Amino acid sequence: MEQRSDEVAIEFPFFRIYKDGRIDRFFGDEIVPPSPDSATAARSKDVVISPESGLSARLFIHQIPDPTRKLPLLVYLHGGAFCVGTPFSPTYTGHASSLAAESNAIVLSVHYRRAPEHPLPIAYDDAWEALQWAVVHSGGGGGPEPWLNQHADFDRVFVGGDSAGANIAHYVVLRAGVDGLNGPRIAGLVLVHPFFGNDKPNRLLEIIFPSRSVPNDPRVNPGFDPDLSRLGCGRVLIFVAEKDFLKDRALAYYEALKKSGWIGLVELVEYEGVDHVFHLFSPKCEQAQALVKKVSSFLNQAQAHI
Repeated sequence: MEQRSDEVAIEFPFFRIYKDGRIDRFFGDEIVPPSPDSATAARSKDVVISPESGLSARLFIHQIPDPTRKLPLLVYLHGGAFCVGTPFSPTYTGHASSLAAESNAIVLSVHYRRAPEHPLPIAYDDAWEALQWAVVHSGGGGGPEPWLNQHADFDRVFVGGDSAGANIAHYVVLRAGVDGLNGPRIAGLVLVHPFFGNDKPNRLLEIIFPSRSVPNDPRVNPGFDPDLSRLGCGRVLIFVAEKDFLKDRALAYYEALKKSGWIGLVELVEYEGVDHVFHLFSPKCEQAQALVKKVSSFLNQAQAHI
């Protein structure tokens, strides 16, 4: 029998890699089953997108008093430095339930494969595959998931995420603009405290994204992307937090997008006195509830010009 080695090769605040290849994650892997949410009245269930890769998601929907009414669809990418977190956790199940209930929207919370076992760009490709899987349903009964066939409004498809998930969300929407999406146009993009890079060395990215072109790979630092003007949506909503160490990078993205020639509407919302992804750690605080309401308003606005 092969012996396990407890000798550590690499350690970060999120995970530890042992020399024998084992990986320990320090948080974010707690799982709760899908079920009706007593706090929000949202329902959820788990779906398999790709049996081959294991790509899956948790799907959320609010109670439907009118079965003929179509609901906005939000494809959501969770944060966690590309390494930790899952839509099946209590934190993200609670957040997605709140978004579904407040917005009366369908939320598809994607369980992309995580680094370091699955280094980037695998998470980007998984998110793109999940979006393509979702819009297959836009033909009216053409997909495998009844909730999407029966209730999703494919004129109101949104992509969003927090932290690393916001980075992935940007990538997906840009790819939709550059490569085209076989289905509806994306209505809007929601970025909550996005994890974008800068031109400084980053040891974590060196480990989890060894194939990137440094230092300004556009997938990590989209302000340097020559295709930024081709972002494939008509509206963007960006949240920043006053005490977030990533705030300046989000502001740089906001300015780059405005100057890129992209034709659309971008809005920046800042909450004072709070830190990175505060809304996940304190979901009942006033500003967290304001954030959820703001996202709800964004999902339910009339279509903006393209």
